[in-house]
Amino acid sequence: MEEVLKINRPFYERYSQLDEREEFWNLLLTPLRQSIRINTLKAPLDYIKARLEERYELEPIPWVKEGFFINTQEFGNMMEYSLGLVFPQEASSMIPPVVLDPKPGELVLDMAAAPGAKTTQLAQLMKNDGCIIANDMKKWRVNVLIANLNRFGVLNTRVTVKDGVYFKRFENTFDKVLLDAPCSSVGMIRKSFKFLNDWSMRKVIMYSNIQKKLILAAYKALKPGGILVYSTCTVDPFENEEIVDYLLRKTDAKLERIDLPLKSTPPVLEFGGKKYSEEVKKCLRLHPQDNNTEAFFVAKIRKP
Repeated sequence: MEEVLKINRPFYERYSQLDEREEFWNLLLTPLRQSIRINTLKAPLDYIKARLEERYELEPIPWVKEGFFINTQEFGNMMEYSLGLVFPQEASSMIPPVVLDPKPGELVLDMAAAPGAKTTQLAQLMKNDGCIIANDMKKWRVNVLIANLNRFGVLNTRVTVKDGVYFKRFENTFDKVLLDAPCSSVGMIRKSFKFLNDWSMRKVIMYSNIQKKLILAAYKALKPGGILVYSTCTVDPFENEEIVDYLLRKTDAKLERIDLPLKSTPPVLEFGGKKYSEEVKKCLRLHPQDNNTEAFFVAKIRKP
């Protein structure tokens, strides 16, 4: 904790109000376990798993059958990575596509798609059938997205370069929408301390305002009866519960509970002088110590 205080005191003062447990701070500063997702678009799960087990130790990730913790971070030397058979992907990052549960034949919007880990996972769940619109507003990020889609054998995806708000004009169009929103990335401090160095309250408020515009656009583009999954890799309530609470107040959206085999931290109902709907208890809030992963937040929303 002293290390955090030295680097960014306002960061410590804000999040010690959220979780003061020593294990929260210890895990927030501990390097991540490496994990991969096996790409069944190119070969059967058991075949790739058996290849990997000749050289690596694999530990199943309980909430994703294709996901495994692995004892290497040298993916550049891994033939299976070069061939697009495995995607290095953080274990909690695999949760939003699982919750969205897209089916073959559906029309899916991935509103902030780059670099494409979740997009390739969506295509895998859809067995390359149906259509995904994978969008990102930054051209340089889209180039990485396209490279990953090509390498991992994704055939059912069209890429667009737009501000996500653009999609509100397609009212009641998509069967399912994934909004993995741009955020302050507190959960990613385990990957790089730059997220701790760069954190500021100004950025939290900036992202919160962007997220509110995006979630309204995403909800508008969703068909009646469709599912919207909202997720971030941060713990800040202003970017999580507040965004979901905002959608509930502005629309007829309904929240659904998320039932997965993992530990979680209760969602926040009051923080920084703001109170949120009791409905946000149905959201999934993950702190680093819950499952030894990045911090993450996931909400499952249905349009009546």
